[in-house]
Order: sequence, then structure tokens, then C-alpha cells
Amino acid sequence: MESLDDAGVYKISDDLAIIQTIDFFTPIVDNPYDFGQIAVANALSDVYAMGGKPLTALNVACFPTKKLDISILQDILKGGIDKMMEAGVILVGGHSIDDAELKYGLSVTGVVHPGKMITNAGALVADKLILTKRLGTGILSTALKAGKVDKDLVAVMTKSMATLNKIASELMQQVGVNACTDVTGFGFLGHASQMAESSHVAMKVNSDSIPVFAEVAEFAQKGLCPGGLHRNREFYGKKIEFSEQVPEYMRDILFDPQTSGGLLISVAAEKAEMLLSKLKKAGISEVAIVGEIISQPAGKIIVK
Repeated sequence: MESLDDAGVYKISDDLAIIQTIDFFTPIVDNPYDFGQIAVANALSDVYAMGGKPLTALNVACFPTKKLDISILQDILKGGIDKMMEAGVILVGGHSIDDAELKYGLSVTGVVHPGKMITNAGALVADKLILTKRLGTGILSTALKAGKVDKDLVAVMTKSMATLNKIASELMQQVGVNACTDVTGFGFLGHASQMAESSHVAMKVNSDSIPVFAEVAEFAQKGLCPGGLHRNREFYGKKIEFSEQVPEYMRDILFDPQTSGGLLISVAAEKAEMLLSKLKKAGISEVAIVGEIISQPAGKIIVK
């Protein structure tokens, strides 16, 4: 908890530790089945970010029984079950309540070797930073609620959010990396800031290298930004130094809260191209090297 890592880890023996995490939220897309898939992928991501293997899960469901047909909940749970099966995770139970607002997610238990656990506190000077998914889901979701996003872009966004970070996690473990976190509610810069602070290093980020969904810049310029973006900017803004050429809309995108975002990986420079190549060959096409670790000023992120 001290380093704000993605999940809690409890050591059972010299070669076994359990990873525990929980995450649930309100719908981010209109399709119930897709929402179930995204919610599960998002919850499992915390285990993958720490180099672990998720094993079991408990459903967490809040459903307004008087407002919505029960078939909607059935579709959500079906999407969740299918995604768990894809991940090799066994559903062992759960809990549901009648609530005014629909919410769904998971409590997850995974395992990791205590000596092979990956945290957000191990980044080293001269490491390269790799991001495995595009940014902009928070802004796109806000635009979707306003009826501004076409079905093709919704499909692209949904596919990304429903994609497990399983393969990316397995490949980073094969190559060997120094630190990792997944990019979710605190946005790219929030999670990057946590990594920098926990590792006692600084970061230099190249904004031109950041992968972003289509039309996100346009929506950001129109002010279609979620409230969480402004909260992230207010909380983490003092730790970020932007160069003058970084446009305002790009600053918004970097603070945009993500749902089921990619992994932000800190890897030794001599391994970075190897990992990048493996990720692309595995079908993670939007992956990119987005920056590097520097020594000073510790805890600061410089965005150019």
C-alpha cells in the first residue's frame, strides 16, 4: 500500500504469494455484454501488472431491479464469464445488491512468486517506458454519452478495453522488466507519477509518441472531458512540467482517466526493442516507447 501498487500481495511461503484486488464501476458503453467484458478485463489487469496469474474471482454487482430488466444483468454476467474463461479464471461466487445505479466488477485472487513480483517501485535511470494501449477512453466515453461517437469508433474503443493485458504481462515477464503499472483511473500522468515517486526517479515523456484513439484530440478541444480528468490534473499537476509546445488538448489526454487501459512498463534500454518487437508480433499493434527514466528531479515528469 505504501507505494500505491496495483494490488495487495501476501506472502504465504518462499515460493508463493497471493495477489488480491477489487474493481467495479458504472457502465462505460451501452451494450451490456460488452460492459461485462470490459469490467472483467479491467479488474484482472491489476494482477497482470504485477506479473501475477489471476486464478479465481468473485462477482460484485449492483443492479436497479425496479428500473431495468433482469436480462440486462444476465447479459453483463455472460460477458464477464466469457472474459474470465478467456483468461483461465474460475468464478467462485459473488455478491449482488439492489442499487439505484448499475455497477459491475470483480474481486480477484491471483498468485505470484515473491521473488518475481513486479511493482511500480523498481524503475531505474536510463530505462525506456513502454505503453501497450492507446489513451482516450475517458474522453471517448464522455463524447459517447453526448451522442458524438460513431459506431465504428465505439467498436474500436470497446475492443481495446475488453482486451486482456495477459499477453503483455507474460511477454514482459519473459524479457524481464524493472517496473510496471496499468493505466486506469488516475490517467497516464497519474500512474506515471506514482511510478516515478515510488521508484525515486524522474521521467521524460515524448507526447508525440503517445498512442491515442482517433478523434480524441478533437473531442478534447471541444471540452468533452470527464470530471475525473480535471481531478487528476488538479491532484498531479504540480508534479508535471510541460514544455510550451505540448498543446492543451494533449495535456488533457495525458490526464484522462482510463478504463481497462494498457500497461506502462519500465524496461532496461537494451531490452526495450526486444520487448516492443515481441508485443507487436503478439498482435499488440498500438504499443510504443513513450519516454525514459531520468534521475532528477525525483518524482517529477517532464513532458515534451
